[in-house]
Amino acid sequence: MTQPAPEPVLTVRDLHKSFTLHTIDGRTVTSLHGVDLEIGRGEHVALAGPSGAGKSSFLRCVHRSYLPDSGSIVLHTDAGPVELTELSDRAMARLRGRELGYVSQFLSAPPRTAPLEVVAASARRRGMDRAEAREAAADALRRLALDEALWDVDCSVLSGGERQRVNIAAGTVHPPRLLLLDEPVSALDPANRERALELIASLSASGVAVLAVFHDLDAMHRLATRVVRFADGHIAETGSATDVLGDAAA
Repeated sequence: MTQPAPEPVLTVRDLHKSFTLHTIDGRTVTSLHGVDLEIGRGEHVALAGPSGAGKSSFLRCVHRSYLPDSGSIVLHTDAGPVELTELSDRAMARLRGRELGYVSQFLSAPPRTAPLEVVAASARRRGMDRAEAREAAADALRRLALDEALWDVDCSVLSGGERQRVNIAAGTVHPPRLLLLDEPVSALDPANRERALELIASLSASGVAVLAVFHDLDAMHRLATRVVRFADGHIAETGSATDVLGDAAA
């Protein structure tokens, strides 16, 4: 019996994005050529493909770090569908706080801000009160095994792996409707990578839709309900991890 399609969380239609290379000769390079993609509640969609294929450009257009040249990006919220390409920067910032998480390789934290406060601030933006947010932040940092002695130090003194764990904790605390991941475990040692992947895997059960870029084939096999392979700014193939990537052990 065919399972019903999950409730849509993100719908992207005919997305185009190009860049002008001002530092070279002013030529225009097209990164995305009319991409269509839909992601449902509880799905984990991994973007695969070589460097320059358009994966990160697509992710950043959804986050609105990049404004696309044309096309539609709709986030389906409890209040109804929201066209992200039409929002003002201020409205987009508010929506990111509540509905849309983004975890990159690098932590961007305000100066003189400690890990506990970074994660708690993310939880408050998602609707928790101050006390609840602080408790949720502590739980998230414990789950990722960040030493409690580091919770109140300036994030700038943390190692790369420690910063990445703070970033994951902030992205997943009181999880948003849609979580974007851009190589989130690249700096982690094996034990902490395992903790992070277990945390990310658990999000599907709570209905979080995940859109991720990994270069780690094992992570894609473990996490992805669907893999979308990009090539030259197009979606070249969509299917299970095994269908698109082959056997992880190969």
